[in-house]
Amino acid sequence: MVPSDYFKKLPKEELFTEIDKPLEIDLGCGDGSFLVAMALKYPEKNFLGVERLLGRVRKVLRKSEENSLSNLKVLRLELSYTIEWLLPDHCASRIHLLFPDPWPKKKHHKRRLINESFCEALVKILNQDGEFLFKTDHEEYFEESMNTLQNFSLLDHIPWDNEDYYPVTDFERIWTNEGKEIFTARYKVKAQGA
Repeated sequence: MVPSDYFKKLPKEELFTEIDKPLEIDLGCGDGSFLVAMALKYPEKNFLGVERLLGRVRKVLRKSEENSLSNLKVLRLELSYTIEWLLPDHCASRIHLLFPDPWPKKKHHKRRLINESFCEALVKILNQDGEFLFKTDHEEYFEESMNTLQNFSLLDHIPWDNEDYYPVTDFERIWTNEGKEIFTARYKVKAQGA
């Protein structure tokens, strides 16, 4: 996907022409394994992957073409710019952030994605009943992220429902095989007036 203008909010119909279908966004979609599995399982939904690295974007496109997926697009762009400035308001039913770079060195913590600006952007992008789903293997990053998310008044923490189909990412498979604990969080946009 190539936006017509990188310097203004995209119209919803530029993301997908069938704007009545729910849209799920995978931030940092990597090689697209999760995204492709979701698009195959839920043809009644649209899926947008956002990834900065060209090699990964090409892998997603290849997998999408191999599976003839018309409900999947990928955008090559930096994540924070995409969510804060490019994506239209109230366009997504779900946003997934799965195993983002935890930037473990203290001097790099400012590069971490989850902060107050990110939360504000989430609430603008998500539909009124939209959800944010987050997974990481990095405990300290998870704790910092949870502190930010829990202190953001427009999001409600909800249980992670394991009954939903949710494919395992490559990173999750690697970390699980190494015996690492996986930390998960799920938030919903708070109902107006609540």
